[in-house]
Amino acid sequence: MSSSTPPGLTSLATVSKNGRTLAPVRSGNSALVMLTDPTSAAAEAYRALAANLQFAYADRPLQTVGVTSAAAGEGKSTTTANLAVALAEGGRRVIVVDADLRRPSLHTLFGADVQEGLSTVLLGAELATLPLQETGARGVRLLSAGPTVTNPLEALASRRFDQVLAMARGQADFVLVDTAPAGALADSAVLAPRLEGMLLVVSAGRTKRDLARRAREQLERVNANLLGVVLTDVTGDDNLYRY
Repeated sequence: MSSSTPPGLTSLATVSKNGRTLAPVRSGNSALVMLTDPTSAAAEAYRALAANLQFAYADRPLQTVGVTSAAAGEGKSTTTANLAVALAEGGRRVIVVDADLRRPSLHTLFGADVQEGLSTVLLGAELATLPLQETGARGVRLLSAGPTVTNPLEALASRRFDQVLAMARGQADFVLVDTAPAGALADSAVLAPRLEGMLLVVSAGRTKRDLARRAREQLERVNANLLGVVLTDVTGDDNLYRY
């Protein structure tokens, strides 16, 4: 896919690092540039994305935002994690929910435990508290995906998820929900109408245009509030960010 924005979407941010493509999710915190390389061009791009979400919708502030992609490996979880840190920089409380119950990775990014999480709550008998975990970023807490479930779509479609979302809203200024890719799976379409907005992550030079279009159309069919696109793996020039 070319580096241009897919038709019908607004480009909210482009992410690159030191003139090279931003690395995909790895073990540990190497992809969390907001913590490991906070003065980089990539970190500034995430701050720009955070600012766009806050000020572009000042007339109707967004509290719950989902992040999806056209296909796997395009940087949606990396975007979610770094965006959470960027939003929390101003003293805001952020809860990140890993709702990608098929291939979760936020616990790896944040170095967190996966023994208890969203699936535990969705399939549990009681819902007294959320098993939130502290992360390495001040103001950011994580609700990991939890143990593997046999039917992720059914679990996410349950009313229990609405209760989880309501509890998270009561404890945070922003709730970011990482969802499975929308191009091939229905998980994002099930969650999108229950969130105030959705971001679509696409990878420059990797995402196929027809797959990005399919993901957009699937979200539009359920009347999702598609906020725009985040373009990752952009080749950039750090000189543009230097004084």
